Amino acid sequence: MTPFGERLRQLRHERDLNQKDMAKALQVSPAYLSALEHGRRAKPTFPFVQRVIGYFNIIWDEAEELQRLASLSQPRVTVDTSGLDPLATEVANLLARNVRELDRSALLSIKEIIAPPGNRSAKKAP
Repeated sequence: MTPFGERLRQLRHERDLNQKDMAKALQVSPAYLSALEHGRRAKPTFPFVQRVIGYFNIIWDEAEELQRLASLSQPRVTVDTSGLDPLATEVANLLARNVRELDRSALLSIKEIIAPPGNRSAKKAP
């Protein structure tokens, strides 16, 4: 699941909506909405995110947060380390190889180290 997909599902559940009705209102197929929620589709387009914001009547900070989550929701990531220190390449490869083995606490620790200061807000580890 991607950050955007997780939030989209939360919004849908909070309002007791099913995927079929929501998909129809957003002019997408239920299969697309399901794939988006489960992280099996590329990050959503800007126009789609705007339709979601309008559909849920989201404003201000919550709308900005949804747009931020969409920008961070590419399920297949490429990291270009060409021209960087060889250590950067090693770290990128280690992360790619081992990310599935990291628990939420480890992921939050890594995020704290690498996220820009304004984007460090995250759910606390259980």
